[in-house]
Amino acid sequence: MSLNANAIIGHVGDVLTESQKKRGILIHAFQKIQEEHNYLPEEELRKLSRNLGISLSDVYSTATFYKQFYFTPRGKKIVRICTGTACHVRGADKVLHKIKDEFKIEEGETTQDLAMTLETVGCIGCCGLAPVATINEDIVGEIDMKKIDGVIEEIKK
Repeated sequence: MSLNANAIIGHVGDVLTESQKKRGILIHAFQKIQEEHNYLPEEELRKLSRNLGISLSDVYSTATFYKQFYFTPRGKKIVRICTGTACHVRGADKVLHKIKDEFKIEEGETTQDLAMTLETVGCIGCCGLAPVATINEDIVGEIDMKKIDGVIEEIKK
């Protein structure tokens, strides 16, 4: 027995145009492309546009709406420095400046070797461990000037 899309999604499928159904898979497609490439390469977006029959400008307007999608290559390690109130008061700026100086990049940039991307965030949710950073999904807390060299070494691994 074969099921069509309308049978699966019910009455909503009856009111969606084919174009709307195609647009509905854009976010999933972006996630898969970014998972594979670590960003959304222009050529992949062009292919997606052609394959779905959606204009390239509509593909880009959808992708740029979401902060989670990136259009330039990102590092293997994403380092996020919390700059929220607790972290700021406890020296997050010093941590951020030390990492920027060490890797010769600014916030939002990626090292030339694509080893690391540096970002700041408003809060990581670990205020009791301030100042806090994440290296990919690993949380590093209570970063002081004694601990910062170890954090830098961890980033370089």
